Amino acid sequence: MNRNIKVLICLLLLGITYSCSKKLYPDSTEKVEKRKTQELVDALDSMAMRKPDFFYSKIGTRFRDTTKSINFKTSLRMVKDSAMNFLITYLAIPVVNSTVTTDTLTIVNKKDRCYIVRDLEYIKDNFGVDFDYRNLEELFLGLPLDYDIEQKYFQIHDNFNYIISSHRKREIRRIDRKDKEDIVIKYFLRNDLKGLRSMEIESPSDTTSVKIDYREHEMVDAYLVPKLVYVTISSPNNNILLELSYERTEINEPQTLFLVIPEGYEPCE
Repeated sequence: MNRNIKVLICLLLLGITYSCSKKLYPDSTEKVEKRKTQELVDALDSMAMRKPDFFYSKIGTRFRDTTKSINFKTSLRMVKDSAMNFLITYLAIPVVNSTVTTDTLTIVNKKDRCYIVRDLEYIKDNFGVDFDYRNLEELFLGLPLDYDIEQKYFQIHDNFNYIISSHRKREIRRIDRKDKEDIVIKYFLRNDLKGLRSMEIESPSDTTSVKIDYREHEMVDAYLVPKLVYVTISSPNNNILLELSYERTEINEPQTLFLVIPEGYEPCE
């Protein structure tokens, strides 16, 4: 597959590719008032439940690493708990059309006239990130990633941030030393508790770190949705920064997801 096209596919399907040595978002300088852990967990629960039936946005996408910078547009259409479609254009020319369902990933590479049909393990096998369909929805909608109402969460006390973690501080230190199979997720809540400021996901077993920074939000039809997002993944094989700028977002307008593998296309090598 053409290398640049593969990079574009990687960026979109993960929606999350990272790793810069510098910190992507500034530290908060405004002290926050103390709140009980349950109040913060309740806020996360409320966010997780606010998923629209349909979602559309035109996303300006910028990819940067130490050797290149690529800008392209992505039309994202999503049907709740069912499927999402990405149409990627480069210099106003469609180059990739892709659909992700709860169990299947389909990619049509228009430039090289080939296609890929795989299960979602393809994402982990090729890009090192173990995301399922639900996680991709949460990422693009700005919802708490992998949040489970049945799980116990813990507050990490900080004068400048509201932080809820899947593990206690001492448990995180133990994982770093020994229990590397666990995944640690930290949710940084906005001061008004209406949305997320950022998320951090650490996977000690494969030394992968994902950071998602929701720098700007906007209100669309009573839904707080992302406006500007920086996503990064730090892994042994990646050193990438992804910037997503949402435009013309539509909420609960029925979306038609359309993807056809044209006659004559062959499996991508």
